[in-house]
Amino acid sequence: MDSTKVQDGTRELATVEDTIALGEQFGRQLRAGDVVVLSGPLGAGKTALTKGIALGMNVEGPVTSPTFVLARVHRARRPGTPELVHVDIYRLLEHTGADLLAELDSLDLDADLEDAVVVVEWGEGLAERLSENHLDVRLERSAENDVRTATWRWNCR
Repeated sequence: MDSTKVQDGTRELATVEDTIALGEQFGRQLRAGDVVVLSGPLGAGKTALTKGIALGMNVEGPVTSPTFVLARVHRARRPGTPELVHVDIYRLLEHTGADLLAELDSLDLDADLEDAVVVVEWGEGLAERLSENHLDVRLERSAENDVRTATWRWNCR
């Protein structure tokens, strides 16, 4: 694991701003070829975390959920820095007979990995196969209030 990257951890996120700030911290440390796999229930903050990642990477926005288009590319603002490819495979999960890995593969994201960071919402168990270096982030939302908990782990081969 790259020692400059945020170590594995857990953090409570009391506000959306806290979620964005954590994402920004991740975004400053991500490199081309990294994959970020976001999991958690609807409304847990996956897109807010991606907004922070985009801020940290200094890519063009705005970052919104790509649920209906499956993937959006956010171009780097500085030459020589990676693009952000934001993917949401939630709609693919509705097709119980679908080969999800083949569907994800059909987006041809592997070609972008050389010059991009790929953030995949709802991609657990699939998106990790796109890169040897991936960050798994699980977001949970408290039933009593809006506090979220983020748990993350770097997987580097």
